[in-house]
Order: sequence, then C-alpha cells, then structure tokens
Amino acid sequence: MDVVSWVSAGVALAGAAVTAVLGYWQQQRLRTMEQRSLMDAYGASLAWAAYDLQTRVFNILRGYAVDRAPGGHAGYLTAFLLGGTPQEAEYARRSTVFVLAEYLGWVEILRRDVQFLDLGSSATNRSVMAQISTVGHALSRIGPHGNELRLFRAEQRAVGELMVHPDGEPPRRRCLGFAEFCARLDRDEEFRGWFGRLLDDVDALAADTGPAVARLTEVQYQLVALLDLLDPRAERFPQFREVFDPRRASGPSA
Repeated sequence: MDVVSWVSAGVALAGAAVTAVLGYWQQQRLRTMEQRSLMDAYGASLAWAAYDLQTRVFNILRGYAVDRAPGGHAGYLTAFLLGGTPQEAEYARRSTVFVLAEYLGWVEILRRDVQFLDLGSSATNRSVMAQISTVGHALSRIGPHGNELRLFRAEQRAVGELMVHPDGEPPRRRCLGFAEFCARLDRDEEFRGWFGRLLDDVDALAADTGPAVARLTEVQYQLVALLDLLDPRAERFPQFREVFDPRRASGPSA
C-alpha cells in the first residue's frame, strides 16, 4: 500500500472515530435532555400534587387545633364534614382521599417513565427519588393509635396505578381528574373497593383527629421537604414557606 493509501486509510479511521465520539456525545446529550424534560414536566405535576396533599393534611391538623381552642370556631373537618351540608361533607370526604390518591398517581407515573433513565448523574434527581421514598415510609408507618390514611407500600402502588389515566403515554401521562375520580367511585365497585377504607378514615378523623396527629404531622413534614427539592427557589409556591410554617396560626382552608 502506497503512502497516499495509508494516509487515506488513516483519515477514514480518524473520521470514523470522531463520528463515533460525536454520536455518543449527541446520544448522551439527548438522553440528558429527555431526562430533564421528563423530570421538569412530571416534577411540576408532582409538586402540585404534593402541595395539595400537604395543604389538606395541614388543614386537618390545623382544624384539630382550632376545634380544641376556645372561641367556638370549627376546624376543617368539623366545619365541612360534621357541620356542613351533605354535599359539603361528601366533598370533604372525597377530595381528601383524592389529593392523597393523585399524589400517589404522579409518583407512579414518575416511577414508570423515569426508571429507565440514568438518575445517577443528577444529585437533585437522586434526592427527589429518595425523598419520595421517605414520604412513602411516613404514609405506611404504623402508629400505636391513629392509623387513618395509612397505606402500605404495595397499597400505595396499587392506588397510584389506578390513578394513572389510561389514555396517557410517555412523556404525556396524566392522572384522573377529580370529576373522573368521583365518577369511577360511583360506578365502579372494584375501583371504590380500594378507596372505601380511606373514605371511612376521613370520617374517623372528623370524629377524633387526636390519635393521628403525630403520624399526619410527619407526613406533612416530609411532603414539605419534597416540595423544597421540587421547588427550591419557591417559584411555583412563592408564599409556601410563610403560609405553612408550623409556628403560624393560620393557613388555607380549601
């Protein structure tokens, strides 16, 4: 082989190597962008679901404190479930179970669609997934008293699976909305079977929240810690830390 041939072969080999390196780099870049897109899209939805759940738990806990304080005011569950109209009572009952189920639905979506991505390169993503596990542990913890709204790990997965809308696909999955959730409760006995005990738990909390205060406080605390990871600059919830500071005496009631 003459010199020109050797040079041509060398150039071709170098070109192939550069192409392979660039292809690998491009593939990794696309993978990172895909991971970031999924975490951004699903992370925002998970953040809202976690916010709604911790808000409801906060209102239940704050309502318990209000019920015990002098002055004649009624807390959230007392006002709406025990002292409200039948429609208000059913809303309080179903919406409390819904915000728990919706949170678990987004956790399930994140688990399904992000599990094939490499989370190892992102400390934030690893922290988010670890904190989701911590929230799950708080929800499954067995206390000596007051185990309302407790779900074991497999139950959490089952509820999450039921909440994933059947029409969605990666990366556009979504959860059932509140209207769809209520409709399925009314017409699907198998679906309602997974939520019957949780609905009864809300009634039990309205009758006496006290035994569950320690468990629910831990659940709310861990959800707040998750929100700190999902919204570290308080862009989605600018007043979040001020409103839900446990040292404050008020909070939202919806």
